[in-house]
Amino acid sequence: MRKIGISSCFMYPDKQRNVFGPKSLNYLENDMARYITRKGILPVLIPDVKKDFLDDILSEMDGFVFQGGTDLAPETYGETPVGPWKGDAYRDRYELYMLDFAMKNSKPVFGICRGMQLMNVYFGGSLYQDIATQTTGKDIHRSAERYDTIKHRIEFVPGTYLDTLYRDVPEPYVNTVHHQAVKDLGKNLEIYATSRDGLVEAFGYKKAPEGKVLGVQWHPEFTHTLRGELISEDTLYNAFLEHVKS
Repeated sequence: MRKIGISSCFMYPDKQRNVFGPKSLNYLENDMARYITRKGILPVLIPDVKKDFLDDILSEMDGFVFQGGTDLAPETYGETPVGPWKGDAYRDRYELYMLDFAMKNSKPVFGICRGMQLMNVYFGGSLYQDIATQTTGKDIHRSAERYDTIKHRIEFVPGTYLDTLYRDVPEPYVNTVHHQAVKDLGKNLEIYATSRDGLVEAFGYKKAPEGKVLGVQWHPEFTHTLRGELISEDTLYNAFLEHVKS
């Protein structure tokens, strides 16, 4: 089986939590687990362990997925917080180590939401810490109440990877569950798609084969919530798997 390493989300000790209250947890959102799982594909949640052990685990992976979750900490990309969005610097360090390993060992990488933002920072870019307060004229990209039931139209950059991959989709829509976004694009990244209000929705690493190192701002694993209204999540993932299997 091909093994896909998935970065962990973290929960830290919380005495108000009834189960494992004083402990730290590594976890995987269930829609993501179902999305990554395929015949012949083994999803592996990468634990937070010492690097001596972590390197051995990472070396067994055929590709990596960086999932969504908590914001990146502003200090990770050289800024100070502009509001209450402190992010998770500890998780940033854990994931950046994994991403660096993947890049140095030419492993396929698929970043989703936070994962795409992490990739942008890894390549020297920066983020809007909060779209609503740091930009003007932008649409609503996140609703805590409606979550993955809201969508918006995106535009593929003509001639790029996703434009080719979804060439038969005349009006591409995706879900939107993020309040942060790419501000300054990282080095050697090529924009594949933008939202109608100009935010980066997808990119790829120009120094790798097309689709091998890819980030998207939407959540393909949540597509089932608006089934039939959004672009195919399987088209995207199956294309990524071609790199994993090669």
